[in-house]
Amino acid sequence: MHEMSIAAAVVEQVDAAARQHGAPGVARVRLQVGELAGVVPQALDFCFELACAGTLVEGAVLHTEPVPARARCVPCDTEWAVGMPPDLGCPSCAGGGGVELLSGRELQILDVEWAERPGVPVEQKG
Repeated sequence: MHEMSIAAAVVEQVDAAARQHGAPGVARVRLQVGELAGVVPQALDFCFELACAGTLVEGAVLHTEPVPARARCVPCDTEWAVGMPPDLGCPSCAGGGGVELLSGRELQILDVEWAERPGVPVEQKG
């Protein structure tokens, strides 16, 4: 399962940062996930919870922010939403001169919120 290795890598990085900063725990991790990153958000949530066990990240809330896939045609400069399954053919000129993928492959930690006490997530805002 691809999501387990991603979750484990995120938890490892956040746990190390929490220890380095002397934080008692982690309340929230915000992750940016591109539409084309091949990540199933529900599977990532499940794996994240498992990977957190026994770390300073245990009990943290994982918040994923999706990034839509967008492309640009190099010859005519048209931009479009790639969608799923990916459509990399220019909707304007149908040219074969080249397509640049602008977004959709992101997979990065945006920020981390430290907990005031170990294992205590922040309240959900709604």
